[in-house]
Amino acid sequence: MSEYVPYLVFGLVYGSIYGLAAMGLVLTYRTSGLFNFGHGAVGAGAAYAFYELREQRGLPWPVAALLAIGVFGAILGLALERMARGLARVPVSYQIVGTIGLLLLIRATATWIYGSEYRLFEPFLPRDEAFTVSGVSVTWDSVITLTSVTAAAVGLYLLVERSRLGVMMRAVVDDPALLDTAGVAPTRVRQQAWLIGSCFAAASGVLLASQQQQLDATLLSLLVVQAFGAAALGSFRSLPLAYAGGLAIGVAQKLVSKETATREWLQGLDFNLPFIVLFIALLVLGRRRLGDLGSQVRARAAAPMVVPPQLRFLVMSLVLLGAVLVPHVVGSRLPVWINAMSQVLLFLSLGLLVHTSGQVSLCQMGLAAVGAAAFAHAVSNDVPWGLAVLFAGLMAVPVGAVVAIPAIRLSGLFLALATLGFGIFIAQFFYVKSYMFGLADLKTSRPAGFTSDTAYYYLLLMFAVAGIGLVMAIERARLGRLLRSLGDSPTALATLGTSANVTRVLVFCISAFLAGISGALYAGQFGSVSGTSFNFVFSLVLLAVLAISGRSTVTCAIVGPLFMFVGPAYNVGFEDGFQVLFGLGAILAAVYATRRPNLPLRKWARESSWRKESTTRARVADARAAERSREPVGAGR
Repeated sequence: MSEYVPYLVFGLVYGSIYGLAAMGLVLTYRTSGLFNFGHGAVGAGAAYAFYELREQRGLPWPVAALLAIGVFGAILGLALERMARGLARVPVSYQIVGTIGLLLLIRATATWIYGSEYRLFEPFLPRDEAFTVSGVSVTWDSVITLTSVTAAAVGLYLLVERSRLGVMMRAVVDDPALLDTAGVAPTRVRQQAWLIGSCFAAASGVLLASQQQQLDATLLSLLVVQAFGAAALGSFRSLPLAYAGGLAIGVAQKLVSKETATREWLQGLDFNLPFIVLFIALLVLGRRRLGDLGSQVRARAAAPMVVPPQLRFLVMSLVLLGAVLVPHVVGSRLPVWINAMSQVLLFLSLGLLVHTSGQVSLCQMGLAAVGAAAFAHAVSNDVPWGLAVLFAGLMAVPVGAVVAIPAIRLSGLFLALATLGFGIFIAQFFYVKSYMFGLADLKTSRPAGFTSDTAYYYLLLMFAVAGIGLVMAIERARLGRLLRSLGDSPTALATLGTSANVTRVLVFCISAFLAGISGALYAGQFGSVSGTSFNFVFSLVLLAVLAISGRSTVTCAIVGPLFMFVGPAYNVGFEDGFQVLFGLGAILAAVYATRRPNLPLRKWARESSWRKESTTRARVADARAAERSREPVGAGR
């Protein structure tokens, strides 16, 4: 039994922190209807603020904690409530984009200021022995953390369930208009809820940094994100169950880590346990039990923009001409453009999901990684290059079908959560296995005759043009109409005799195929590839850049890689600044998603298409009238 006591102690301590973060997340979601994907980043930001005040400015830790948690967390909570009001009347997909933008903004700002290398975070609580259990020493910092966090959890529960403020918090979700008529401002109630929730997130970030004894923006955001699994065990509504779920996940995680230490094939399972719990809990609960809080604004799928053929041909010709001339004008920066060109298919794969079918995926980099690993293994076994690329796309299709399973059971917010958990699980558990990347780089190659950068660039350009042509054909065919109907109203699609589930699986498989080929093309340019090139955080950046790039699938596939890869490469030293701009741009794009400016080009294209449709209808009517005039008398009887 003594062998398990240390794991139980550490599990309870970490689990209490997960539960604290989960309760703050549930509170803000219950009162505003907005699920904050940047909840973990709030904790990371508070940890950096505490580090700055204590380590850099020399303030005593109680003062630093008060400022980092009570002041920084409160100010950020008020700002988040204002952002939540702006996101209240946009579709769920853009609410997800907005909160992911917050995550990227805080994470990139911390990296920009403090660098990407982790920093030592000195524990601030006493680490002397408090007592022993079965001969195992339990330190004071564990006792203080567990008791204080539990007291905060009990206090929040009593506040919500027994106080007048708690009654108002519950009422603001059920009927804010009725609360307003009773003389209570719903906005003020939501502000108080966001203030408390953000302070809970800030406290969890500081405590986790102290337990880890290191400061890393990505790691802290990921660790607090593990509270998503705890919140799922409470159906994202119950505060006590969210805290209990955090304790259960913390204990289970540490116990599993003990078993995986001696089993190589299970290594990484402990770290990914919260995401497995999140994925399974979402599938078991389903959309009926989970429901969606807040106002539901459905996004109309973006139909292909009707542009006069002359203008469309001119624009496409200019873009293609510019792409052809790139190797002759960019000089030594051609590898940057090769990198961007390899990602066109990846943006097409995500755009087909988000813009055309109204689905959300946060695991596209995982699908690209599957394709890259399959391509590398195929090339190393002397498979011809073209067949290896095709094999990479086909190997990603079954994984895409697995991702489609939560799309059948879930939608909107919870589909995004499920795909996020699935993508993190792939990255943290499968990347290091020998059938994917393993612990060393995998050798790749370019095809014969395309080994030079210029030749390989033109090869990727042909793939990009073929992919754009395929997506345009899909959007203009019957399948495209079905996908747009899936985004508008899956129920209406089912009433017309078409299976919405089959359509979902089909679009996820097509998307996975394109992502797998993109991963293979990316892997082929360097001569070797590893899992570090497919960090799951890039899936979040990908969605943010997609939102910034517009609502047309083809346009996003062209503009997105320029934003994500070419822009930072031409601004050396400002790469983290671009990440900040991505986060800020995603927030603005989400808030103003439904406010589309009436640009002169858009107005002219709309009027031209209307005149074209009117002329076509007039010609059809004249033809039918002439045909009826030639019919003999009594022919219709």
